Amino acid sequence: MIEISNVSKWYGSFRVLHDCTTRIEKGEVLVVCGPSGSGKSTLIKCVNGLEPYQQGGIVVEGISVGAIGTDLPKLRSRLGMVFQNFELFPHLSVMENLTLAQVKVLGRAPAEARDKGLKLLERVGLKEQAAKYPAQLSGGQQQRVAIARALAMDPIAMLFDEPTSALDPEMINEVLDVMVRLAKEGMTMMVVTHEMGFARKVANRVIFMDGGEIIEDAPTEDFFGKPRSERAVQFLSKILRH
Repeated sequence: MIEISNVSKWYGSFRVLHDCTTRIEKGEVLVVCGPSGSGKSTLIKCVNGLEPYQQGGIVVEGISVGAIGTDLPKLRSRLGMVFQNFELFPHLSVMENLTLAQVKVLGRAPAEARDKGLKLLERVGLKEQAAKYPAQLSGGQQQRVAIARALAMDPIAMLFDEPTSALDPEMINEVLDVMVRLAKEGMTMMVVTHEMGFARKVANRVIFMDGGEIIEDAPTEDFFGKPRSERAVQFLSKILRH
């Protein structure tokens, strides 16, 4: 469904991605991990064209992300994206956040969009919060609304960029529980995260990045049980120590 081939990216003279290659099959959950500054977030943003890349190619369901003439807004409407900091519209209610793009981008009738929004809020355990504004919600609730908003567009895949990194520890599990349910329902997912428990439980494969390179790309059991690179061994020894 998503194919990344020899992708490289520079910020000026600084190379942030080095010949990154991987693929995500339909229904697969891919976790991308690695130390801060390793290029994880840059790579996932390249997948839906939020970051341009200078070499290589990314193809999503047969559509080349970097090709001249590709309708990126249309492509992004098919790839649900959840960010670290929720990115909800603060001046709109929860329901308005869920219905706006459905009406404006997908052309759904307001009543249909609202019905869809209510079903998704129920799915993430927030139906009773529909009339509230983002500032009236906890961080974990806001992130669950963000997930529901992305799902409202009927995406072919979901991209998560460190979705729990801005949350208090008590709120992390309520977001991860929603993501686990999505994975079990067969949603194609690419997840940048430090939550190794989630990776072990849900991921089909794990990518480990360092210095802008994909150092390891392995089935989950192999990555945690017998990582091939010394750098991955060091990373896991630190992050799994506690």
